[in-house]
Amino acid sequence: MRRWSLLLGFALAVFCIVGASWIYGYRQALDSLAKRSVADLALASDRVSTQLQIYQELAVLTADHPVLEQLGTEAERVEARRVLRSIADKTSALDVFYADPAGKVLAAAEGVTGGDIAGEGYFQRAMQGALGIGSDVLRGNGRRAYFYAAPNFAPGAGVSGVLVVVADVEDVEQTWRGSLPAVFFTNDHDEVFISNRPELLFWQQTGERQGAVVPAEEQLDYEVLSVGGYEIWKLSGSAYLPSRALHLTVALPIIGLTGQILVDVAPARRLASLQAAALGALCLAFGTFLFLTMERRRSLAEANAVLESRVETRTRALQSTNSQLRREVSEREEAEAALKKAQEELVQAGKLSALGQMSAGISHELNQPLMAIQQFAENGEAFLQRGQIDRVGENLSRITSMSARMARIIKNLRAFSRNENEPMARVDLVQVINTAVELTGSRLETDAVTLSWSPPEADDPIYAWGGEVRLTQVFVNLINNAADAMLGQEDRAISITLEAGTRLAVAVTDIGPGIKEPEKMFDPFYSTKVVSSSEGMGLGLSISYGLLQSFGGNIHGRNGARGAVFTVELDRWDEGAAT
Repeated sequence: MRRWSLLLGFALAVFCIVGASWIYGYRQALDSLAKRSVADLALASDRVSTQLQIYQELAVLTADHPVLEQLGTEAERVEARRVLRSIADKTSALDVFYADPAGKVLAAAEGVTGGDIAGEGYFQRAMQGALGIGSDVLRGNGRRAYFYAAPNFAPGAGVSGVLVVVADVEDVEQTWRGSLPAVFFTNDHDEVFISNRPELLFWQQTGERQGAVVPAEEQLDYEVLSVGGYEIWKLSGSAYLPSRALHLTVALPIIGLTGQILVDVAPARRLASLQAAALGALCLAFGTFLFLTMERRRSLAEANAVLESRVETRTRALQSTNSQLRREVSEREEAEAALKKAQEELVQAGKLSALGQMSAGISHELNQPLMAIQQFAENGEAFLQRGQIDRVGENLSRITSMSARMARIIKNLRAFSRNENEPMARVDLVQVINTAVELTGSRLETDAVTLSWSPPEADDPIYAWGGEVRLTQVFVNLINNAADAMLGQEDRAISITLEAGTRLAVAVTDIGPGIKEPEKMFDPFYSTKVVSSSEGMGLGLSISYGLLQSFGGNIHGRNGARGAVFTVELDRWDEGAAT
């Protein structure tokens, strides 16, 4: 019962909201419609006033025409009629005539004279010295006419006559008929005299009853409503007028008429209905969502009670399982730590193994400069005893050069063995390759391996982004691996090439048996050699891969026409990016 009461209350609230929304939207739409209608009515009024003004100016300009000064004889009146006829033909006026102060017509374009207009309001106004206006239906042909009466002033004698221009109202209507909503202009008798709808002509609003009477005795009934300060007509009796229309008026004292417009309010009602329907749909959607949410919450509350008991049972089981998982996690963490430590030790062992492979060559490299230093020192002592100071200086310079060479070899050896970290910086790639060739030179000479390496002849150095010691270690590993791969054959040759493109590429090529399992060549401890202290542990390529990745480089291997090709790719040094 409570649920149905809530639904009924919600429906009543939605009905009130939709009704209020419709009223508000209807009034807002009427405001917009009224603004456009005022502009349309002003436009129609300006058209009528502008087109009638032509005849007004014609009356004022023609009133003092010389031919109208003397109309005493028949010949003078005939000449005046000829001139007025010409004026009427050129301006499309229905008639142009001239009357004396008594109201007697002396000359007319249509040739009808002797008429009396003394009782006409426009004549009386002109006799007072002002411009007279009027409107009426001509008796002869039933055409609607608009009159402009301009006084003709005689010097020192006041108004000597009145010139009247008769305009055809149908000519005025031709340019705007049907182009706007129903627009009509009423005279002082509330009779429709000008309109863009022929069916409205001569309708007359009366004060005795609400309605309109037309000459054909047809009746147009209307009821006036007030909505938001606007006058709304409910019309019946005409198929050419809207059933509900916004009625606006504007006074036109210059032409003595009142402009009125009837604009269909159906679009405004439709717009208000659409807005109200949209709001109603939104309210219903919200209400439906709220109702479904409440039902869902009620269902969830019932289900929650059942779930709580099940959760309590499952919680106890999960607590026991959780304790067991924690013990397993702790054991796995300890195992991972032990494995990581073992891997670090194996990597270090691999480095020491590679160092052992190079030890003979390094000893040879150090022994040569030591023997040279001893020889140069003995020569320097002999030259010093002889007083040959210049020769002593040459020997000392050679001793200094040999000492620097030994220091460089020891520095590279220490960095290789300890894997010392160094900051990323600009590295002369050609010098790095030269150093690697120098470190491995003795070993290659011992194993009868021919090394082909020709540095570029460019004057500018080729700079790469990386670490000098780590990059040297990479090329030492690649040269040693290439030499190891060719130990079982007679011909042994290694070539190193450098391509300086968008990225720097260094290729180390041998003529050995090639790569047997390319997909495993960078895996740790993978080797095609017998694992021993003298043959290595299969960590050279894995270490090189990690070193290159540490400063954004890359390495990949493939089988060439003969032997293996390992290519090292490096980024160029960018001065702007470094800063």
